[in-house]
Amino acid sequence: MIVSRTALAFEILAEPNRRRIVEQLRPGERSVSALVSALGICQPGVSRHLRILHRAGFVRVRADGQRRFYSLRREPFRDLDAWIHDYRDLIETRLDRLENLIESERVESNSARRSTRRGIRWKPK
Repeated sequence: MIVSRTALAFEILAEPNRRRIVEQLRPGERSVSALVSALGICQPGVSRHLRILHRAGFVRVRADGQRRFYSLRREPFRDLDAWIHDYRDLIETRLDRLENLIESERVESNSARRSTRRGIRWKPK
């Protein structure tokens, strides 16, 4: 079975702790120890998730002596955005049609209310 890069990317990011790591890396480079502190996950767990993200191309690693610093790579996210873009157009087209339908029903409803008010005479009691 052949799995597309996009499907693999979604599978990798489906894991909650990996998404949390990605969120922590959004502002910029972080050390493994900083990620461990921020996430409350044991160091071997963070390292395992970082290894998976690195193999998939989501992060780059920079060694500085014994320490490792991770940062996000843009390319995989651009690929995901391009894939989503095709579906965004489909969704936006459907939402535009829904908006037009709701607006036409609102106009018809307001028109019906006005004509009903004109035909009824209110009698004070």
